Amino acid sequence: MMSNVVFEALDWVRSTNVYEVNLRQYTKEGTFEAFSREMPRLKDMGVEVLWFMPITPIATEQRKGSLGSYYACCDFTSTNPEYGSIDDFRKMVAVAHELGLKVIIDWVANHTGWGHSWTKTNPDFFKINEHGHFFDSNGWDDVIDLDFNNRDMRLALIEAMRFWVRETGIDGFRCDMAMLVPLDFWKEARAELDKERKLFWLAECEEANYHEAFDATYTWEWMHKTADFCKGNTDINGLDQLLHKYEQHFVPAAVRMYFTTNHDENSWNGTEYEKYGEAALAFAVFGATWNGIPMIYSGQELPNKKRLKFFDKDTIEWNGSYQLHEFYKVLLNLRKTNPALRAGDKEAITRRIYTGSNEGLFSFIRKNGNREVLVILNLSASDTSAISFNREDVSGEFANAFSGHLHDFNAEPTINLKGWQYLVFVK
Repeated sequence: MMSNVVFEALDWVRSTNVYEVNLRQYTKEGTFEAFSREMPRLKDMGVEVLWFMPITPIATEQRKGSLGSYYACCDFTSTNPEYGSIDDFRKMVAVAHELGLKVIIDWVANHTGWGHSWTKTNPDFFKINEHGHFFDSNGWDDVIDLDFNNRDMRLALIEAMRFWVRETGIDGFRCDMAMLVPLDFWKEARAELDKERKLFWLAECEEANYHEAFDATYTWEWMHKTADFCKGNTDINGLDQLLHKYEQHFVPAAVRMYFTTNHDENSWNGTEYEKYGEAALAFAVFGATWNGIPMIYSGQELPNKKRLKFFDKDTIEWNGSYQLHEFYKVLLNLRKTNPALRAGDKEAITRRIYTGSNEGLFSFIRKNGNREVLVILNLSASDTSAISFNREDVSGEFANAFSGHLHDFNAEPTINLKGWQYLVFVK
């Protein structure tokens, strides 16, 4: 079993970003080869890590919809024929690497689909209920739980992960519902795979202790809290309280991932525009500039304003304009190049700045050495005027990250914002 090994994130992780690829819905073909044609555009936008939703074949038993859930795997070491062969995937990874992009794959360790090959070859790898049947303990009727008390199953699962690292050259894993799987398994898996090479480990969970095995975790609670804010169910103080909670519960080196939507949110709860309305871009700016790393979902650069079907083919309706390409390009390149925005960096300081009675105003500054990034978000429909900052908080000349215009806060100590406007200043 695992000793108390301390894992450290690769340095590039602290300045990175993640782009979630919904391969099925991304192109008309929905294949690895077709997606390869999109990569130069994403590279230009500043994307660094491509996270592919599960690429393994989908079980046919208990299948939902016409194509089934990506998360109901029937073989851990094959590709979904819907997308192409393992060789097609390998070629796509090579193209990504040539462009300087990294590839991580979704790894579903808690459960498999009903028709997984192990149900026939190793039925003891699964949990059994009182009736002697496979089952899922979370109410998902198209999957069944693996038994992590079975040592042989654990080893087989790690070997399956090793297969993808060795055979396809991937750069890491996004681990689905990581908190449902024992932490000691993830520690063992990481220690074993570190022997191959250092990888990026992203956990879909918010348990602080999972940072003992993972580089980055999700901020689901923040996503829900900001949606509540837009519904009028909390206020700026509620947002501050949650950020303070994060600061207290997570070690300073922990990397948190912020997002406004993803495959689950888009399909089941609505697009970011349904949830956030006119605040959608302001919260996207927050996610790209706060102490963490941002995640962008397929089509957000369009912007995509439709819910994508989960179990059936439902291609994103690209129109060739990529309206938000430059918006994301500015943010992602700023993250990459400005050390003040490094996540979990002991040299970087993140501090909220309060501006009196402006209830909809959310401002903060991040510093690292002599580099500074000032972010001002108007999270209301009301215009605000003559906003001023204390000289000890903000002083000197900054450049507007989007326009390039210079603003000297010593000579011009006040600024104005329109409703829902966002400003990012860089020094």
